[in-house]
Amino acid sequence: MSEPHPGRDDRVMRPFGPMPPLSRLDVPQQDFARAPEGTPTLKNGYATRHARLIAMLSAAGLFAYGLYEMIAVVSAGGITPLEAVMVFFFAITFAWIAASTSFALAGLLSPPATPSPPVPDQPLRSRTAIVMPIYNEDADMVAASLQAMGEDLARIGQAHAFEIFVLSDSNQGDCLVRETLAMERLAAGLAGIMPVWYRRRPINHAKKAGNIEDFVSRWGGRYDFMLVLDADSLMEAEAVLRMAARLEAEADLALLQSVPRLFDGNTLFARLQQFASAVYGPVVAGGMAAWSGSDGNYWGHNALIRIRAFAASCGLPPLPGKPPFGGPVLSHDFVEAALLRRAGYRVEMATDIEDTWEESPPSLIATAIRDRRWAQGNLQHSKIIGAKGLATASRLHFLIGIMSYLASPLWLILILVGLVLAVQARFVTPVYFGEDYQLFPNWPVFDAERMLALFLFTLFVLFVPKFAGMLRAIFSRRLRRGHGGAAAIAASTVLEILLSTLYAPIMMLLQTRHVWDVLRQRDSGWSPQGRRGAHEAWGALWKTHRGHAAFGLVLAAVAALVSPAILAWLSPIVLGLVLAPVLSRWSASEKIGLRLARMRLLLIPEELVRPGIAGRRDEILEAQPGFEQDALAALASSAELRQAYEAWLTPPPPNERGDADRYLLSAGKKIGDAHDLAEALAWLDEHERLAVAAHPAEVERLAALAARAAREERAA
Repeated sequence: MSEPHPGRDDRVMRPFGPMPPLSRLDVPQQDFARAPEGTPTLKNGYATRHARLIAMLSAAGLFAYGLYEMIAVVSAGGITPLEAVMVFFFAITFAWIAASTSFALAGLLSPPATPSPPVPDQPLRSRTAIVMPIYNEDADMVAASLQAMGEDLARIGQAHAFEIFVLSDSNQGDCLVRETLAMERLAAGLAGIMPVWYRRRPINHAKKAGNIEDFVSRWGGRYDFMLVLDADSLMEAEAVLRMAARLEAEADLALLQSVPRLFDGNTLFARLQQFASAVYGPVVAGGMAAWSGSDGNYWGHNALIRIRAFAASCGLPPLPGKPPFGGPVLSHDFVEAALLRRAGYRVEMATDIEDTWEESPPSLIATAIRDRRWAQGNLQHSKIIGAKGLATASRLHFLIGIMSYLASPLWLILILVGLVLAVQARFVTPVYFGEDYQLFPNWPVFDAERMLALFLFTLFVLFVPKFAGMLRAIFSRRLRRGHGGAAAIAASTVLEILLSTLYAPIMMLLQTRHVWDVLRQRDSGWSPQGRRGAHEAWGALWKTHRGHAAFGLVLAAVAALVSPAILAWLSPIVLGLVLAPVLSRWSASEKIGLRLARMRLLLIPEELVRPGIAGRRDEILEAQPGFEQDALAALASSAELRQAYEAWLTPPPPNERGDADRYLLSAGKKIGDAHDLAEALAWLDEHERLAVAAHPAEVERLAALAARAAREERAA
């Protein structure tokens, strides 16, 4: 273990921004076509083997029964080619449902996991980098979260073992300015407690994975572990210390993933996600941890990683070909977990470590934007799932990620094939005697009673994890109190099931479009994650959802034409699609979310008793001076802000001889021609604003415009 270096005495001061001394690690690119030699064998224990046996047997049993019943439904009069197609897609879809439920059953029926060690009494021997990658995020919120975490670690007397490193890939001038000022406040708030480092990359090579890899290769040798966070992450000191104690004690444990809970959302959609995460999430996560064992997965944040193992094992090569299937690996976390496991290290989930949080996307639209990038990243894994030397469980994690998006188009195909069969039965004259002159006719028979029984069985299988989570919460005194009581839990579960049923067909079409776009070679790009609720305009909602509403109306018309019973069967899907614009609007509504909270519905424990660290973050945010106006305007008008900005700004790389920054040149021309600050800012486009924000000399020219205007105003 490295010796901790408390304080900031080893900081290297540069003309524009403080950085720690370089401490390089080699990060070799991994070869997916060849397994590393001499990898130690790692076997899982009895509990993991027991959980896997339960998962396999229950999945096989559920799938066999469902497929048998489906074949029986359609085979009474002989299976037609179209019915065979429907059975095929039903088999794939039902296998996905059965597997998901069986994983949850594995957790419920397996022996309890060995608990993580308590908070250590002795000072940690290791040094951990609290790594926060950001991309055009709310810098004030990021700084407040990190300050609250730093203070919490100091409260327990373990701040000496941690340093904060903010890794920015922001490419908006306003965000860049706000980040530098937020870093100044963060460093001041943690002065004498914990070092704070900040680095912005001007070129976002390989996106988040490249940002982390660049950090590890330049400064990884300085640390033993890194605690990787997202911009909306928050963790209490006790959770962090228990994870660090495990990595200190277990040399072959390379990655420990906590199970963050969703909180702090007030919109309807966020509250639905929070409740599901709090009530059903532990059942699903417990099952995943049980059958994964030491072949666990990584979700990209709220996880502690052994840096040297990561450096040696997780250098990601670009995938062959062009995006979306080629290029940088987007969903890098699954791949890094698989590569660590391939190198002989353990990757585990700590389901018993609580007090770790993240936030949910605030609306259906925000979720769809995030899902577009995730869909591309997970489908990219089709090029990695066959990599040499991977553990079987790692391949299964890849398959689960791929199927989580392929399930939507498969479900859509199943609905359409079933509807075509219904139309055929209603309007196409059946052929009772084929061309082979058989003795007995082919009567078109469809076992409706058996189909109803199969439908109810499918619902039962689908909702097992939800009802198991509901019962777990009701029978736990602590959880029952945290969710508002048994009646509130039961009512909230019913409400969540009803609303998620309505949102499901919309997500089905959105994800089907995502998959179709990827198959058409359309790259998702890299958009910042929406984290705050905001009502979309009706025009924008209609543009997004008009196809969904139209499809729902067509589905309803065809079903009604065939049979009222078919329409009744499809009514949840039809209703969700027809009301898609309204449901999407409601999803972003804080008014509806808060009204449900007052009715004690969809409550989570964090609403009744706010975590202390979240309360401290609130206090820090309230005390921040902040500014609402244009960030460049504020910077130009305040020498104090400019001093802080220049102290933390990462200097841009020098241009090659003969190579000029055209945005910087055009911005300089506009600033030189402007009569005042307002005119200059009005002329600058987004690229030029970023170029100005990255160069203090141009900011000083804006300041000169502001000073001249102030002098003229005083003279007048």
